[in-house]
Amino acid sequence: MDTPGTPLLLPAWLDAVRWDADGLVPAIAQEAASGDVLMVAWMNREALAQTADRGVAVYWSRSRQRLWRKGEESGHVQQVHEIRLDCDADVVLLKVTQLGHEPGIACHTGRHSCFFQRLEPNAAGGARAWTPVDPVLKDPERIYR
Repeated sequence: MDTPGTPLLLPAWLDAVRWDADGLVPAIAQEAASGDVLMVAWMNREALAQTADRGVAVYWSRSRQRLWRKGEESGHVQQVHEIRLDCDADVVLLKVTQLGHEPGIACHTGRHSCFFQRLEPNAAGGARAWTPVDPVLKDPERIYR
């Protein structure tokens, strides 16, 4: 439950995670089959516990201040195969299969990955610029109706 004020009994393994001052930890979603990094989000204790229990990604939305079940609006659910913790215990890695569209869409822009911009040099040797290099697989207007 993500109802404020509801007491939760969370598993002790969550104590191994180094949570930030807001009780959050960054979570990287990596496609299990390809190794592509799909996105980075945030988790609180309840989100990580639910992800482990349910086998699908649940994050903490900082903008909405509530749990966010990946795919709750778009249908682009992340099936979680493995959860790892980095050497400093302050970043979580989820190895996932992106469901809901082939190929999987993880980004709200309708792309496979949120990391679709690459720093490119100017053709004339001028200033560098971020350039979208991955295609939009589905128009976001059709995803979030």
